[in-house]
Amino acid sequence: MEQTLILIKPDAVQRGLVGAIISRLERRGLKIIALKMLQIDEALGKRLYAVHQGKPFFSGLVDFITSSPVIAAVLEGPRAVEVARQSMGQTDPAQAAPGTIRGDFGLEIRRNLVHGSDSVANAEQEISLFFSPGELLSYEREADRWVKES
Repeated sequence: MEQTLILIKPDAVQRGLVGAIISRLERRGLKIIALKMLQIDEALGKRLYAVHQGKPFFSGLVDFITSSPVIAAVLEGPRAVEVARQSMGQTDPAQAAPGTIRGDFGLEIRRNLVHGSDSVANAEQEISLFFSPGELLSYEREADRWVKES
């Protein structure tokens, strides 16, 4: 089963949108297998955004992600990466479709509420930044048989 990392960013935490965001992802059928609140430090922020190192906006990304607590979650389900990214909407909230997290709750690209892995390979790497293997829980939900085909 595919897994993806979701970070509910400082702006969403400060605006009290954690429950609304998690609810939208769960209602799509994704299952939470790990969840925690943490304060990202500078070193972890730099590792998270390493792909952007050297770009003019890199330090702004690190400053923002370390500015307040975040919620880190691992979600699981069929095509979890794709489903989560569709639910989040375009990176720029002004371009995001209504009905998506960013389209409904965001205005500015620097305050876009959520981070989601962009590929299965990146999901594996990003999950390992925030969770040990023992923190990922495997369990069956009664609803799973109504969400996914056998």
